[in-house]
Amino acid sequence: MKEGFATALEKSLVSCHSCHLVCQASAVHGKGEMICPRCGSVLHQRKPHSLSRTWALVIAAFIFYIPANVLPITTVTSLGKAQSDTIMSGVIYFIHTGMWPIALVIFIASVFVPLVKLFILIYLLVSVQRKWQWRPKDRTRLYRITEAIGRWSMTDIYVVTILVALVRLGGLATIEAGPGAIFFAAVVVSTMFAAMSFDPRLIWDSMETNYE
Repeated sequence: MKEGFATALEKSLVSCHSCHLVCQASAVHGKGEMICPRCGSVLHQRKPHSLSRTWALVIAAFIFYIPANVLPITTVTSLGKAQSDTIMSGVIYFIHTGMWPIALVIFIASVFVPLVKLFILIYLLVSVQRKWQWRPKDRTRLYRITEAIGRWSMTDIYVVTILVALVRLGGLATIEAGPGAIFFAAVVVSTMFAAMSFDPRLIWDSMETNYE
């Protein structure tokens, strides 16, 4: 680091993962562990096993992503006829009916955002493991954006849930959630947990000449 700039690590400061209180490393101890004096959570200089946990969740999300887009997410039964739709077939349907804004929202929230988030997390993981020193501020901002927008991928699941609850017209029309909805929810949850398990402070560790 630049001369004259002390880091939290050098000052023995630790941020609590739960309440974000900045504590001295000599905070209240219990059973050999550092304990947050405000919320009682165990303190760590870095999130334990951050990289391995994030990799595991990213790989799991990629596995779930395939059936989430191949299997039907909804099954509509109208006048005795059943039609199953995947995410992409729903997007295509809205395009053909002229509802471009809805198609765009579904595509961005359900297809584009989860996939981009996974690739960004992979990029950040590789950059940490390779100890890149290139533009750490931008990589940290990229992580913050990824963490913030990930939850909006649940929009499709919210829509399916509302439709299943509201469209119950007996023999006229019913809507049921398909297996694709379960896998898609698994993708979103996995990516959210992956972003939570990644420790952005690891981006800056390569800048520390004295970091072990």
